[in-house]
Amino acid sequence: MTHTPRFASVDDVRERLAAHGYLASDAIATTVYLADQLGKPLLVEGPAGVGKTALSAAVAGATDGELVRLQCYEGVDEARALYEWNHAKQLLRITAAGAHHDAKGADEADWTSVKEDIFTDEFLLARPLLTAIRNEHPTVLLIDELDKADVEIEGLLLEVLSDFQVTVPELGTIKAAQTPFVVLTSNATRELSEALRRRCLYLHIDYPEASLERQIVALTVPDLDTTLAESLVRLVGALRQMRLRKSPSVAETIDWARTLLSLGASGDLDPELIRSTLGVVLKHQEDIELAAAKLDLDSVLT
Repeated sequence: MTHTPRFASVDDVRERLAAHGYLASDAIATTVYLADQLGKPLLVEGPAGVGKTALSAAVAGATDGELVRLQCYEGVDEARALYEWNHAKQLLRITAAGAHHDAKGADEADWTSVKEDIFTDEFLLARPLLTAIRNEHPTVLLIDELDKADVEIEGLLLEVLSDFQVTVPELGTIKAAQTPFVVLTSNATRELSEALRRRCLYLHIDYPEASLERQIVALTVPDLDTTLAESLVRLVGALRQMRLRKSPSVAETIDWARTLLSLGASGDLDPELIRSTLGVVLKHQEDIELAAAKLDLDSVLT
């Protein structure tokens, strides 16, 4: 297995990610660079909607790599994560062989040959982990929301993340021809194992500082008035200071910016417009009611 670094420096990471629509902080750019240089997986934790998944897509774009995604959920297992056999195709092959043998007479050697034939690469269905291992071209493997999966799935990942190889009992060990760039994301709804953490570099992504969030809004919604964008970012920051069931994510800040643009807002934010569009960024009625009652719009918008 060969490992060829994708980025030349931290600044190179920052510039190439920005070219693909991702504005990285110093911490993000540095950790991505180190993960690339060391050939180690990158574990990214933080609240939902702060750009964890988007980082993987940006790295794939910046490196001309294929993004292979394993979306985790409760009950995801080896067959959905790693590989499974195409049982329907195997059965057709067995049926065809059986008909042939019935016509000509079968012996034990013939059936042994059939059994060996149906456990070949032709009948193997590669799932995301095996797909990323077998790819010969640059690949970014995203293992998304790992904390939603059962803890048993972490044991399956240890071989993949330690040696970048997969063992298929019928075929042997399949080793990666090149080291994929691996990103694991977690919203920290459960604690991940220490064995998994030891194999990764760690990065925590929180809500960005106001200056960086303004840049993100300017990049993604360039037609939005600058003064309006600044007021919007201050407003979202004030909402995040409140005791909400779900604080607004960066993605929801962008959605709100696009909403205001589509409604023709410009210059100073109109308090009535803010109240009527709170549902774009707040997704629970009690949060909307709390914000409408407690948010001091005069102080936030001035």
